[in-house]
Amino acid sequence: MTLRLARPEEHQQLEELQRRASLELPEYRDQLIANPGAIYLPEGQIANGQVIVAEVGGQIVGFAAVVGGELDGLFVEPDLWGQGIGRTLVDAATHEARRRGLALKVIASPRAKRFYESCGFTVEGDEQTRFGPALRMTK
Repeated sequence: MTLRLARPEEHQQLEELQRRASLELPEYRDQLIANPGAIYLPEGQIANGQVIVAEVGGQIVGFAAVVGGELDGLFVEPDLWGQGIGRTLVDAATHEARRRGLALKVIASPRAKRFYESCGFTVEGDEQTRFGPALRMTK
Protein backbone atom coordinates (compact mmCIF):
# COMPACT_ATOMS: atom_id res chain seq x y z
CA MET A 1 0.00 0.00 0.00
CA THR A 2 1.21 3.48 -0.88
CA LEU A 3 0.10 6.70 0.81
CA ARG A 4 0.23 10.06 -0.94
CA LEU A 5 -1.62 13.35 -1.15
CA ALA A 6 -4.72 13.49 -3.33
CA ARG A 7 -4.56 15.27 -6.66
CA PRO A 8 -7.24 17.74 -7.86
CA GLU A 9 -8.16 15.58 -10.86
CA GLU A 10 -9.13 12.76 -8.44
CA HIS A 11 -11.87 14.79 -6.76
CA GLN A 12 -14.80 13.03 -8.43
CA GLN A 13 -13.24 9.58 -7.99
CA LEU A 14 -12.78 10.26 -4.26
CA GLU A 15 -16.34 11.49 -3.83
CA GLU A 16 -17.60 8.34 -5.57
CA LEU A 17 -15.54 6.21 -3.16
CA GLN A 18 -17.00 8.23 -0.27
CA ARG A 19 -20.52 7.60 -1.61
CA ARG A 20 -19.97 3.83 -1.94
CA ALA A 21 -18.53 3.57 1.57
CA SER A 22 -21.19 5.81 3.11
CA LEU A 23 -24.12 4.00 1.50
CA GLU A 24 -22.79 0.66 2.74
CA LEU A 25 -23.91 1.55 6.29
CA PRO A 26 -27.63 0.75 6.63
CA GLU A 27 -28.29 3.14 9.52
CA TYR A 28 -27.53 6.19 7.34
CA ARG A 29 -28.45 4.94 3.87
CA ASP A 30 -31.97 6.39 3.65
CA GLN A 31 -30.86 9.76 5.02
CA LEU A 32 -27.93 9.95 2.61
CA ILE A 33 -30.07 9.00 -0.36
CA ALA A 34 -32.54 11.72 0.66
CA ASN A 35 -29.67 14.23 1.12
CA PRO A 36 -27.16 13.45 -1.66
CA GLY A 37 -25.31 16.73 -1.04
CA ALA A 38 -24.20 15.38 2.34
CA ILE A 39 -21.66 13.22 0.53
CA TYR A 40 -19.18 15.91 -0.37
CA LEU A 41 -15.42 16.29 -0.38
CA PRO A 42 -14.47 19.99 -0.49
CA GLU A 43 -12.05 20.60 -3.36
CA GLY A 44 -10.15 23.00 -1.09
CA GLN A 45 -9.15 20.10 1.14
CA ILE A 46 -7.41 18.48 -1.82
CA ALA A 47 -5.84 21.76 -2.95
CA ASN A 48 -4.57 22.43 0.59
CA GLY A 49 -2.91 19.00 0.92
CA GLN A 50 -5.38 17.80 3.54
CA VAL A 51 -6.44 14.56 1.84
CA ILE A 52 -4.27 11.45 2.14
CA VAL A 53 -4.93 8.70 -0.41
CA ALA A 54 -4.17 5.00 -0.02
CA GLU A 55 -3.34 3.10 -3.21
CA VAL A 56 -2.84 -0.59 -3.88
CA GLY A 57 -1.58 -1.61 -7.29
CA GLY A 58 -2.11 1.91 -8.60
CA GLN A 59 -5.79 1.91 -7.56
CA ILE A 60 -7.22 4.26 -4.93
CA VAL A 61 -8.61 2.11 -2.11
CA GLY A 62 -9.25 4.73 0.57
CA PHE A 63 -8.64 8.24 1.78
CA ALA A 64 -8.55 10.34 4.91
CA ALA A 65 -9.17 14.09 5.16
CA VAL A 66 -7.25 15.79 7.98
CA VAL A 67 -8.33 19.37 8.64
CA GLY A 68 -6.29 20.93 11.42
CA GLY A 69 -6.46 18.33 14.16
CA GLU A 70 -9.69 16.75 12.96
CA LEU A 71 -10.13 13.56 10.98
CA ASP A 72 -12.81 15.09 8.77
CA GLY A 73 -13.33 11.95 6.72
CA LEU A 74 -12.13 8.36 6.51
CA PHE A 75 -13.38 6.19 3.67
CA VAL A 76 -12.26 2.79 2.40
CA GLU A 77 -13.68 0.74 -0.47
CA PRO A 78 -16.33 -1.42 1.23
CA ASP A 79 -15.08 -4.68 -0.29
CA LEU A 80 -11.69 -3.99 1.30
CA TRP A 81 -12.91 -3.26 4.84
CA GLY A 82 -11.05 -5.16 7.55
CA GLN A 83 -7.73 -5.29 5.67
CA GLY A 84 -5.91 -2.55 7.60
CA ILE A 85 -6.38 0.27 5.10
CA GLY A 86 -8.43 2.42 7.48
CA ARG A 87 -5.97 1.85 10.32
CA THR A 88 -3.05 2.82 8.07
CA LEU A 89 -4.86 6.01 7.06
CA VAL A 90 -5.63 6.80 10.73
CA ASP A 91 -1.94 6.35 11.54
CA ALA A 92 -1.01 8.77 8.74
CA ALA A 93 -3.64 11.27 9.94
CA THR A 94 -2.34 10.98 13.50
CA HIS A 95 1.20 11.65 12.29
CA GLU A 96 0.01 14.72 10.37
CA ALA A 97 -1.90 16.13 13.36
CA ARG A 98 1.04 15.53 15.71
CA ARG A 99 3.40 17.16 13.22
CA ARG A 100 1.23 20.25 13.69
CA GLY A 101 1.33 19.85 17.48
CA LEU A 102 -2.30 18.74 17.68
CA ALA A 103 -4.20 15.77 19.03
CA LEU A 104 -6.32 14.02 16.41
CA LYS A 105 -10.07 14.31 16.94
CA VAL A 106 -12.97 12.64 15.16
CA ILE A 107 -16.75 12.72 15.29
CA ALA A 108 -17.62 9.05 14.86
CA SER A 109 -20.78 7.06 14.43
CA PRO A 110 -21.52 4.72 17.33
CA ARG A 111 -20.92 1.81 14.92
CA ALA A 112 -17.29 2.96 14.42
CA LYS A 113 -16.53 3.25 18.15
CA ARG A 114 -14.70 -0.08 18.42
CA PHE A 115 -12.61 0.64 15.33
CA TYR A 116 -11.50 4.04 16.60
CA GLU A 117 -10.83 2.71 20.10
CA SER A 118 -8.63 0.00 18.56
CA CYS A 119 -6.72 2.84 16.84
CA GLY A 120 -6.08 4.52 20.20
CA PHE A 121 -8.96 7.01 20.37
CA THR A 122 -10.95 7.60 23.56
CA VAL A 123 -14.51 8.84 23.84
CA GLU A 124 -14.66 12.43 25.08
CA GLY A 125 -18.43 12.85 24.89
CA ASP A 126 -21.54 12.76 22.78
CA GLU A 127 -22.16 14.83 19.67
CA GLN A 128 -25.33 15.43 17.68
CA THR A 129 -24.97 15.38 13.89
CA ARG A 130 -27.56 16.09 11.24
CA PHE A 131 -28.05 12.33 10.90
CA GLY A 132 -28.22 11.46 14.59
CA PRO A 133 -26.09 10.82 17.64
CA ALA A 134 -22.32 10.44 17.36
CA LEU A 135 -19.26 10.27 19.57
CA ARG A 136 -16.56 12.91 19.99
CA MET A 137 -13.27 11.02 20.23
CA THR A 138 -9.62 12.05 20.66
CA LYS A 139 -6.29 10.34 20.13
